[in-house]
Amino acid sequence: MVAITEAEAEVPKEEMRRALTWKGAFWIASGAPAFVLFSIGGLAGTVGKLAVVIWAISMTMGFIQSFTYAEIAGLFPNKSGGASIYGASAWLRYGKFIAPLSVWCNWVAWTSVLSLGSSIAAAYVLNTFAPVPSAHSTEVLSWIAANGSSLVGLTQDEQVAKAMAALTPSIRDWTLFSGQIGPVSFSLNIAFWIGAALMLLVFCVQHRGIHGTANVQKYLGLAVIVPLAIVGIVPILLGKVDASNFLPLMPTSGDWSLTSWTVVLSGMFIAGWSTYGFETAICYTREFKDPANDTYKSILFAGLLCLALFMLVPFTFQGVLGMEGVTDPTIADGSGVARALAFMVGGGPVVLYALILMMVLAVLLSITTSMAGSSRTLYQGSVDGWLPRYLGKLNHHGAPTNAMWTDLVFNLFVLAVAVSDSTSFFFLLAVSNVCYMIFNFLNLNAGWIHRIDSPRRRRPYRAPTLILGAGTVLSYVNALFMGAGAKIWHPAALWAGLGTALLIIPVFWYRHYIQDGGVFPSADTENQGERRAGILPYLALLGGLGIVLLANRIFVL
Repeated sequence: MVAITEAEAEVPKEEMRRALTWKGAFWIASGAPAFVLFSIGGLAGTVGKLAVVIWAISMTMGFIQSFTYAEIAGLFPNKSGGASIYGASAWLRYGKFIAPLSVWCNWVAWTSVLSLGSSIAAAYVLNTFAPVPSAHSTEVLSWIAANGSSLVGLTQDEQVAKAMAALTPSIRDWTLFSGQIGPVSFSLNIAFWIGAALMLLVFCVQHRGIHGTANVQKYLGLAVIVPLAIVGIVPILLGKVDASNFLPLMPTSGDWSLTSWTVVLSGMFIAGWSTYGFETAICYTREFKDPANDTYKSILFAGLLCLALFMLVPFTFQGVLGMEGVTDPTIADGSGVARALAFMVGGGPVVLYALILMMVLAVLLSITTSMAGSSRTLYQGSVDGWLPRYLGKLNHHGAPTNAMWTDLVFNLFVLAVAVSDSTSFFFLLAVSNVCYMIFNFLNLNAGWIHRIDSPRRRRPYRAPTLILGAGTVLSYVNALFMGAGAKIWHPAALWAGLGTALLIIPVFWYRHYIQDGGVFPSADTENQGERRAGILPYLALLGGLGIVLLANRIFVL
């Protein structure tokens, strides 16, 4: 395929603009390395010294899988929305309700970054302007000394707890409304309103179209990637990495029992939510100037960046802090990560606040990446007939504004849950990742289905057959992680995730049979080749479902 010329790039007023190169997509996807900050503490606190190994294995898996996505993306130069859209066309030949499952699960996984990321950024803003004193801070010790007469009869821990409660800024306890919904709570507290403002800021940036988003993301990316690289490299140069913090490479229990394996698999499960995320680089095929070359280059270079940072940052994090540091509650909930990073590079207050700013920018970077990708998934899903029609509207900048508004409104509800407590946060993260693993399973298998059904179709990039096969095998490995590991983060996470995935059935039924009368809006949607694979796709689905259910039964705590 040749490059798109300037004349060809001039499209009608409300169509997507071919204004992006692979470098622009790379910068938009540069928010993916920041995902390591979402769960670096929670993962380390769960699996112990094996965390650094889990990050490395998971990132390597994500890199191998990306070659399959690069190939199938090249088959659809005029589509937006990412791998789920390209994979759905393979599954459509084998069942109308299978195909939209890929699109829906990908969107659920990606859109949740908006709310989860905004909740983390809000926590950092609060920690800067309304901090909670630590148990061993001078403020707490001074308060106890000054109020000793009223603390007679209390234990030391009770005295510390009372002091921290008295010194905690009242704004942290304020909420407009709160309550409980099933297994999670929700709250319209101050963190919710800060997070909502940050999401609205990202929306305003993206309203200008993909070219403007890429320009903003470039500077945000540099402001995050450079400090992350410094944090990953400087402690090594300063000799702060202690080899004893990695040895012995054993689970926290100290043995390799079934329970330990369950915990390890839960670590692999949650790590994949972060390490696989750079596949968003191929969400913009319809907006590439030269889709044949820009598509595979964007995901390749985004993958190389993630490969470096996802291995380097957790390595130095664990090597410097050790198990005592990484299991600190403020590391597990993310609120103390910036302070830990400042300690790692040997910085004072100035470095600390610079890193806090970097953390906020990192989350803004990641939620910009999320909104850009997830809104285009909604848009193309609407154009192809999977999702409601209203999502297929663009503004005069070529941005999918209705899809972006849907992302924003949906995530305001989810944000209220994410900011309530850490249990609710990790429940949302686990449910989101169940959907993400379903998407990965379907799309890794879509690679070989496309090969069989459309063998003569031109492929600007063709993945090595061995790598394509490896991606297929990894789809089942991911199913194992999901079945065995989701329950660790919340007992109901697996079933809630599967239930969330099935919500696409009434959504697609409404669009296809009510709005479109059982006919797809474009003949191109259905005409994707012959059904040459026979029963193999159905066997693949049964095999994946069997592994999930079997793993969930075998691996227990």
